[in-house]
Amino acid sequence: MTLANPGAAIFRHHHITLCTGDAQEDYAFHTRVLGLKSVKKTLLYDGSVPIYHLYYGNDMGEESSLVTSFPVRHTGAKARRGSGQIASFSLSVPESGLGYWAERLQAQGFAVQATERLGERCLDFQHPCGIDYSLVGVADDTRAPHSQGPVPAEMMIRGTHSICVSVRDLELMDEFMHVGWGGRRVAEDGALVRYALGEGHSGALVDFLVEPDKAQGSWNLGEGYVHHMAFQVGTHAEQNAIKARLESMGLTDTSDVKDRGYFDSIYVRTPGGALFEATVSHDPSFTCDEPAEQLGRQVIVSPQFRDSREALVAQLGVLQD
Repeated sequence: MTLANPGAAIFRHHHITLCTGDAQEDYAFHTRVLGLKSVKKTLLYDGSVPIYHLYYGNDMGEESSLVTSFPVRHTGAKARRGSGQIASFSLSVPESGLGYWAERLQAQGFAVQATERLGERCLDFQHPCGIDYSLVGVADDTRAPHSQGPVPAEMMIRGTHSICVSVRDLELMDEFMHVGWGGRRVAEDGALVRYALGEGHSGALVDFLVEPDKAQGSWNLGEGYVHHMAFQVGTHAEQNAIKARLESMGLTDTSDVKDRGYFDSIYVRTPGGALFEATVSHDPSFTCDEPAEQLGRQVIVSPQFRDSREALVAQLGVLQD
């Protein structure tokens, strides 16, 4: 990292966070259908309304393997899909496994569409609450998969691949990606434009879909959309430099550092509307409150709910494996 470009310290995805519907439905979809490991069951750190925060990933929940969710159906809040949001995201699977995944998803009742974008072969489908997912065939993704799930390791998801942000205009987001976030523009496919971070591999890609006539979407904690994308930064000094750069660009809707238990985060509402996060992992991270062999088995409550853990778990429902 240089002072001239603090955003160059952002080198890949850390996790993606969704606002989903029913907690058990979400849990079953990610662990039984997609075969991801339950890495952590905890509660949302913000606010006073109890909401699960569920983490899914590989065996140790390594950065860029993580999909996390806020199941919010019990709150009654719904999202309005539209511009200014992360419209969809994709996960990396071995290129040779696309046929396996098409058969697996269809056998479990999911409608699957085979497509090609930016020279990549994709399988498009939806989370039960309606969020758009894709599996992308990647030939050289060396990230470790979850090795003990219902999907054979050689076919298993490797981690996040890319996100797709819906914007009405790309000009301000192009400046943000280059100047504030350390990205570089690497590919185009019609209205779709791709930026790469770090080494530009799977798990370090950000796509923008320019949709000038699409109405603005909501930003609330409501069911049915991608809430934010988190990106990995190595050190707190780099994170602080990124925050200072964003504020110097006039992006004063950038948060202070927030301790999320397993990582420290700053959040920025980007010029296009999507919420991005720059994240520094704790050391240790997910094993700070559970041993590695028991990750994701019990509910670890956030500090404001610690005195009422049992009642809250009973209220939210015990998740069944």
